[in-house]
Amino acid sequence: MRNAELMQRDLNVLWHPCTQMQDHEWLPLIPIRRGQGVWLEDYDGNRYLDAISSWWVNLFGHANPRITAAVVAQAQTLEHVLLAGFSHAPAIELAERLVRIAPKNLTRVFYADNGSAGVEVALKMSYHYWRNLGFTKKTRFITLSNSYHGETLGALAVGNVALYKETYKPLLMEVLTAPSPDCYLREPGENCENYSLRRCQDLELILENYADSVSAIIVEPLVQCAGGMRMYHPAYLTRLRTLCDHYQVHLIADEIAVGFGRTGTMFACEQAHISPDFLCLSKGLTGGYLPLCTVLTSETIYQAFYDDYSKLTAFLHSHSYTGNPLACAAAVASLNIFEQDQIIASNKHLATAMAKATACLANHPHVAEVRQTGMIVAIELVRNKNDRTPFPWQERRGLRVYQHALNKGALLRPLGNVIYFMPPYVITTKEIEWLAQIVAEGINLAVHD
Repeated sequence: MRNAELMQRDLNVLWHPCTQMQDHEWLPLIPIRRGQGVWLEDYDGNRYLDAISSWWVNLFGHANPRITAAVVAQAQTLEHVLLAGFSHAPAIELAERLVRIAPKNLTRVFYADNGSAGVEVALKMSYHYWRNLGFTKKTRFITLSNSYHGETLGALAVGNVALYKETYKPLLMEVLTAPSPDCYLREPGENCENYSLRRCQDLELILENYADSVSAIIVEPLVQCAGGMRMYHPAYLTRLRTLCDHYQVHLIADEIAVGFGRTGTMFACEQAHISPDFLCLSKGLTGGYLPLCTVLTSETIYQAFYDDYSKLTAFLHSHSYTGNPLACAAAVASLNIFEQDQIIASNKHLATAMAKATACLANHPHVAEVRQTGMIVAIELVRNKNDRTPFPWQERRGLRVYQHALNKGALLRPLGNVIYFMPPYVITTKEIEWLAQIVAEGINLAVHD
């Protein structure tokens, strides 16, 4: 089979996510035959460096032999069993391992199938906790502007991506929105820490007025990924933890995208020295092999549900594939790689290489900012560097960079006018330098008509 044949068959039957399908009348789909390490190969033999870890999930390269072996071994003994009244070793081992490495006080693990479902679990669990304690008015949630937490209805409601909110608004619950601590918006001469802390003052005003009706605040720690890889200072999280404690509001940390080393530490919350009330983990959890999500919470919250079932205090949420053994085995294998290969330490060298390779782009007349948190680098394109006038989204300048990169053999999927790297941790410094060169070329082509 060749690319053209598969592409035509695809377009006859498939409907792709987050895609205007009409675009594929002129933008070819790329059927992928195999993956190895950071590379993907199509059916015509062309190779593409996966610079975005296939939507941020692949940590240790495609077809990783250690994770593959773990999944194969598990498939030969138990592929699945319900996790209601039954259990199995991979689910138990994974939960034990996560509790050991997570921020302190997170001692209970609830399984879900994907990131959006995990966010729904955290929202429901927070509300239900307060309900069990008699605080029946605490039914609202606070989110941050420019945030993203998934695309099921509850997750969409607590997100703040304008396109989704405008389209599906009639279906969504009302939430309270606080200004993002995103440091891109800081005043000239203002440092990131001061700006992020200043945004906490806005949040405190909301809490002063509405804490009695608020169940939780949900945030993406340090990086608002789908919102354009916008970044903020850990001091915001430290202060936020204090405010949540003072006003008796839960803190939900959505580390679905930023967990497992993406920000330079195993979990982003570590950099603020805090423990959230709920920690949502997915994407890189299984090394990119299978969908799985965990929601970690405290013994205090767990005990609020431990009661006579007839009182309906039990948590009411389930998925058919909850705690799937194959996915749990992949996740345990992924954690083994972190431990055995000292990934967090080795990533520091890769992060330095990413910073060095992209530093020259900061002076480009159409680059407003090159920003980095750990293994995430973002380059924001603008029409005018001096006043940061954005390119209209209709001009799709980022898409031009994407097309150039594909022609050169690299997979980048810009977020509007933001080009970013979030590569697998097996990338080399030479491959990082090559990617930066491709991006520089692509930007020069994209910003000129």
